[in-house]
Amino acid sequence: MSHELFEAARDAMSKAHAPYSKFPVGVAIRAEDGKVYLGANIENLSFPQGWCAEPTAIGAMIMGGAKKIVELAVIAEKLPLCTPCGGCRQKISEFASADTRIHLCDDLGVQKTVTMAELLPYAFETDVIG
Repeated sequence: MSHELFEAARDAMSKAHAPYSKFPVGVAIRAEDGKVYLGANIENLSFPQGWCAEPTAIGAMIMGGAKKIVELAVIAEKLPLCTPCGGCRQKISEFASADTRIHLCDDLGVQKTVTMAELLPYAFETDVIG
């Protein structure tokens, strides 16, 4: 199953809009509904206004009606085993469990798998808000 996510993430990476950083990233999420949702980074000339591949895929998942990430694969063209950035780790954790599998890929496939808890051991969590 993780090979299918790798291929989907690689395909998503090919659709990245990264003319400024030249650092395309692709993500594939398998949600609790069994469907795979894709995302790629989309840059903007005003750098803070672009967004990473992970929230793009999360947005597609939410718009597709799913709410929970079962597993996620990430690939970057220029950085083997690229992990999600800090902000994206927190975004992923909103829709993941501590056991959610995060697959880190290179151009040959999944090379390492970590859990959400390993990727973000001290995620911001609170029951005070809301």
